[in-house]
Amino acid sequence: MNFKKLGLPIAIIVAVIIMLIPLPGLSQAGHAAIALLLFAVIMWATEATHLAVTSLIILFIQPIIGVTSFENAVIGFANPILFLMIGGFIMAEAIRKSGLAQRLTYAMLSKLGTSPKKGLFVSVFSTGILSAWIENVVAFAMLLPIIKEIILLMGVTNPEKGKSNYAKAMILGASFGSLAGGFGTEIGTAPNLMAAAYTGIPFVHWMVFGIPLSIMLMLVIWFGLGRIFPSEVKGIVGGDSVLSDKLAKLGNISRDEKISGAILLFAILLWVTAGMTGIDSYSVALIGAVLFILSGVITWRDAQKNVDWGLIIFFGGALSLGAALLNTGAAEWLINDLVAMMGTDPSTIAIMLVLMVIAVCITQVMSNIALSAILVPLSVTLAQAQGIAVGSYAVPVAIACSLSFMFPMADPTVAMAYGSGYVSVKEIFKAGLPMVIIGIVLTIIVLLATMTFFPAILGV
Repeated sequence: MNFKKLGLPIAIIVAVIIMLIPLPGLSQAGHAAIALLLFAVIMWATEATHLAVTSLIILFIQPIIGVTSFENAVIGFANPILFLMIGGFIMAEAIRKSGLAQRLTYAMLSKLGTSPKKGLFVSVFSTGILSAWIENVVAFAMLLPIIKEIILLMGVTNPEKGKSNYAKAMILGASFGSLAGGFGTEIGTAPNLMAAAYTGIPFVHWMVFGIPLSIMLMLVIWFGLGRIFPSEVKGIVGGDSVLSDKLAKLGNISRDEKISGAILLFAILLWVTAGMTGIDSYSVALIGAVLFILSGVITWRDAQKNVDWGLIIFFGGALSLGAALLNTGAAEWLINDLVAMMGTDPSTIAIMLVLMVIAVCITQVMSNIALSAILVPLSVTLAQAQGIAVGSYAVPVAIACSLSFMFPMADPTVAMAYGSGYVSVKEIFKAGLPMVIIGIVLTIIVLLATMTFFPAILGV
């Protein structure tokens, strides 16, 4: 069956059926938002048209079916995450053009090894470690040029044609690694910050369970992607001698490389000290982008040429859909009904599992910040009603909100991985689904162990 051709009619039929089915307790706008959600998911999953085109449909269809006005629908394009993506794209291009990415690539591989397995390890853990301290989008965007250099060094040709298993593993390794790394600290993701704000869990306490969980999940990603996408390349021909020759040919560090390194370090400093300076991560990305242009490392023509505007439109549409689910009460309706189905006295593990599954499913098509704003307070209330540690549900829910591995619209890093052309939506789902399942299981195991051996860690 050609799902690409059938995607649009199937999406329309499913949306119409949902609109005709009574949904008690839900407003007409919320009812329409649920129908639109299913329409969008089918369109995106089947790639019936370009992802950005589906996002444009989401915008103009909302006022037609009664979800909200067009003015409210386009609010998704005012979301600061889009400017974080734009800034990240520009910074990544500057690092690539300056030659710094090449130099860092050769230096890393000369230290860690020249095999495809070692290259994949670099991809997963470099973005993961960086993402624990700065926005995962920026960590991914900064290291993307380096990842691409490693792919080419390993002998892959035309990876953008989507025919290289190694390129798929590398690009998804960087994306998934950046998401997993964010679990390590309270500042690693926005949902983490939301959970910390509601529970009062100290920074160091979060790291007690966050760091082990991050490391375990990154190891799973490294091992899993290597199995799902077996490498067709054997490694850098000539090994260390080739890397030494390439480093020698680069010569001394150029002016642009020095400036790029200085701007990059300055941006990282601002990201890490955001809590003290009050400068948010979105602004830092734009500050870095502007500094690269003003310093002459790149021109505005370079900058705009290498921003994937289709990806920006696609993600803006996804955020618009998430806002519609939130503002019409559709998201809250889904959550409350599912929790109510569990009965009057469900177990802690059952509630934890159900809340995580709900969060994982909805976060694939909704901003994890908006989702955590709904689920975290609900999770805290449930924990307090049961008389257990206040973070017992809020923490796993916050982590689940960032298990955004299955679709490009789930997270900007996954969208950027898709935008590279190296991997398709079906392949992202193929790799992401087992990672999400393992992520849920590992999170529950780690948190139950934490609650058993360190009962005060998750609050009182």
